[in-house]
Amino acid sequence: MVRSVPPRVAVAPDAYGHGGRLRPLRDDGVPLGPATQVGDLVAAIADFEAAPVPPRWVWASAESAYAPLLPTRVARCHDLALVESLLLAHEGRFGEPRSLGAAWARLEGLPVPNDLPIGAADAQDSLFVPDRQRLPAGADALDAVVAVHADQLRRIEAIEDPARRSRFRLLVAAESAGGLVAAEMAADGLPWRVEVHNALLTELLGARPRVSGTPPQRLADLAEQLRAALGGRPFNPDSHTQVIKAFADQGIRLTSTRTWYLRDLGHPAADLLIKYKELARLHAAHGWAWQDTWVRGGRFRPEYVVGGVVTGRWAGRGGGALQIPRVLRGAVVADPGRRLVVADAAQLEPRILAAMSRDAGLARSAAAGDLYEALAKAAFQGDRAKAKLGLLGAMYGQTSGDIGPLLATLRRQYPDAMGYVEAAARTGEEGGIVRSRLGRTCPPPSSEWLDLAESGTGEPSGDRGDRGGDDAGVRSARARGRFTRNFVIQASAADWALALLAALRRRLAAYDAAPSGRPHLVFFQHDEIIVHSPADLTDAVSAAIVEAAAEARTLVFGDTPVLLPLIPTVVNTYAEAK
Repeated sequence: MVRSVPPRVAVAPDAYGHGGRLRPLRDDGVPLGPATQVGDLVAAIADFEAAPVPPRWVWASAESAYAPLLPTRVARCHDLALVESLLLAHEGRFGEPRSLGAAWARLEGLPVPNDLPIGAADAQDSLFVPDRQRLPAGADALDAVVAVHADQLRRIEAIEDPARRSRFRLLVAAESAGGLVAAEMAADGLPWRVEVHNALLTELLGARPRVSGTPPQRLADLAEQLRAALGGRPFNPDSHTQVIKAFADQGIRLTSTRTWYLRDLGHPAADLLIKYKELARLHAAHGWAWQDTWVRGGRFRPEYVVGGVVTGRWAGRGGGALQIPRVLRGAVVADPGRRLVVADAAQLEPRILAAMSRDAGLARSAAAGDLYEALAKAAFQGDRAKAKLGLLGAMYGQTSGDIGPLLATLRRQYPDAMGYVEAAARTGEEGGIVRSRLGRTCPPPSSEWLDLAESGTGEPSGDRGDRGGDDAGVRSARARGRFTRNFVIQASAADWALALLAALRRRLAAYDAAPSGRPHLVFFQHDEIIVHSPADLTDAVSAAIVEAAAEARTLVFGDTPVLLPLIPTVVNTYAEAK
């Protein structure tokens, strides 16, 4: 029988075992009663989740508190670590430690422990879940959860502008939902066929080496061919310095080893180097060693970092979850009786600009199917390439080459959109900060940048040369302007993507009891998602994706004619998706 359900429940799992303590809270964070000890945390949470309106769970982080509870699912949470990061940035304290222990120490006036860097070994002599909460010895975890949560709610309420405060609340909810999604995707895993992966690697690289550390035959052959094409002297093709020297010995001065540069070189060794680099990257990043580490039980199980990039995009703690090479997508195969429903948002960032700037002309173009095609017809005599080049240049601050006249056309045709990004650029150039649609805050300029801007002499380290000091200051300001210009767009796109994930996750939960099994959200990459769905539910899942995209658009941008289309495709393998 479901007990009386409070609006929020604070959770502190036991360090070991399956129990923990719970404390009911009001919506403003004030405790409604004493803490209770439960021996089976999964059963207690499931009991609450059976209510018509389950509570919002308040915990240190989904990574530490929710992941051990899976496959039990909760509807919503308040993730203290993720919210602390958002609040610190919003308050101009970007980069301060965000863990429960750090937030609690700040409240108590104690020394603030540093967060563990991503990927670092945990300072805990234990075989169990690593302690990322960083609470000092003797501190009560549940008391800290309750106190930090109440403090975060007070800080949110301190945002003076009501509209900004309302949008920031949405960001907090969406970011916390992202924590749930990340934990669930890591637990469910992306379907991965090892035998297909092995066949693809063997075809491209040759047989797996018997001795660890030995290059596969195809790489060894390419290395030998490359040496022969450059005079026969031995050198390491993985060493940038040695490659530059090997070409120089043949009278060829390389200024870069990037693929686009090598393609224009017109030398047989350049083509060999391109192929070698491609295969060496595949072998290092997604070869057999990667498979041994990250693929278990027919599933690719990476570690996601929600908000791992300052714009709100996700990162990975390992496994390269956000960089599955196209050549290996054939290894992502649905289980028997299931399909992959793949969807990505085309032309997302220019559409985000149209929605944010409320430029009527750009909104009309963004309401069509192909934004660049519509833009070309409206402003560039049907030349789609020029339309795309101009708009991307405006969003990323590109000014070189022949882009000047294109930007001038855009300013005349779409003054509100161009004014929006140029105002963000000016703010950055002047050392200010900008925010996403929901209130995610960009980092402030570094102290080195501020010194350079104030003195007008010198350059930040890493960008010094024989250029004049005053010019260096201008270049530094423009570089920050390019960053803030794109931040407002890319971070707002991340806002929309988080709202999309939350809306889609809620819709997929409606199929928990489906006879053929529940659909799982198994992949997310900026503007692309994959749902691993029972074959008989693919139509319903496709409709849920379209509905979730529309809901996210309205939640984040309000009433806008701008389309943010997410077109689902049902496939058996990821390689089949366009």
